[in-house]
Amino acid sequence: MTGLSPDLIHLIITVVFSFLVGMELKTYRQQYHAKEENLFFGTARTYTFIGILGYVFYKIDPVHLIPYIAVMITLSLLFLVLYMKKIEEGRSSILPYVVMLSVYAFGPVTELFELWMPSLLFVLIVFLLNAKPSLQRFSNDINMHEFETLGKMVLLSAVILPLLPNTHTIPYLPISPFKIWLAVVVVSGISYGGYLVQKYIFPSKGYFLTGIFGGTYSSTATTVVLARKAKAGGDNPVIDAAIIAATSMMYLRLLVVAVVFNFSVARSLALPFLVLAAAGMLIAFVYMKQGEKRTASSDFVDKNPLEFGTAFLFAGLFVLMMLVTHFVIGQYGNSGLQILSFVVGFTDIDPFILSLLTGKYTVAQTELVTAIMIAAGSNNLLKAAYSLWFGGWKGGMHSAVWIALLGVATIVWALY
Repeated sequence: MTGLSPDLIHLIITVVFSFLVGMELKTYRQQYHAKEENLFFGTARTYTFIGILGYVFYKIDPVHLIPYIAVMITLSLLFLVLYMKKIEEGRSSILPYVVMLSVYAFGPVTELFELWMPSLLFVLIVFLLNAKPSLQRFSNDINMHEFETLGKMVLLSAVILPLLPNTHTIPYLPISPFKIWLAVVVVSGISYGGYLVQKYIFPSKGYFLTGIFGGTYSSTATTVVLARKAKAGGDNPVIDAAIIAATSMMYLRLLVVAVVFNFSVARSLALPFLVLAAAGMLIAFVYMKQGEKRTASSDFVDKNPLEFGTAFLFAGLFVLMMLVTHFVIGQYGNSGLQILSFVVGFTDIDPFILSLLTGKYTVAQTELVTAIMIAAGSNNLLKAAYSLWFGGWKGGMHSAVWIALLGVATIVWALY
């Protein structure tokens, strides 16, 4: 007993998906365009026939596609008649036409690819038809300047990055231009991801979430903004929790960066950074519980971390830190590196830590791990000072004490 013919199976799949799309489009019309019922292209039955035509005429000439293209042009001309009528009434949507072309493509797609491809096409059509309200809200709320910035970054990553030499061609630097820019792309990508989640997925959802997601791209900036809120609102355990959570997320962020660029160092950092992050989150939850009845929306807005100029500034600082690190290690050894790590912690530590993760130095891996932890610890001391300065004694004292203790613990763990 032989099985069903592959052609019959492909035809059945095409008919089923085409019919279901037609039904989905009917539901879409009734939900969003009930008053325009007569200005839409076809019914569920019509779309089923369109799917059948696409399959049959593709099979007639699968090489030159002359019948297939001729029928597609004919259907397009029919839709043009309807579209001109819609234009007269002030409507310009071509959604039914786009869906019709997608249904017409079911036949060739089913014939040329595995079942997952027509299934994915069907799911995408259904998803996009039902996502109209969400997509409209997203397009209304989105800041298009940020997508312009993202487009520039994608262009530099996809076009410029592959063109950069991946050999040590820069004098006095043990790293290639390719790896320099790769570091910029990875760190900026992590920062930008946290920024988008905080701003568009959890906007104004409370100070605690602001601290968590803000800490994924800049715990220092998040601390400053939240400390200012604390000064205006006085003693607020929720803001204290958010500031401490932002610092806890810094440990996880640095650990992710280490995993990407130096897995061996990341393994050594995993235990201390995970323990310190967990301790910070535990303290943050205690303060969160104390202030549950005082939760408030946060209007935290910070600068886009993926700005074009910021990326180049980061690359410049990265190169500078690598040069300084090489000089200090060559002249003063491990003790000089530890002092440098402590001092750098009072600035932007990302370029310095990346220079440690990607460079080739004449120090042992344990000394690199120590330097990274010292930098993270002293950066906590800087944030504690910011919390106290911008939040005042009443608003910033609690968070400043705990962040400072985390910083001291990080440094002590690094040294002993």
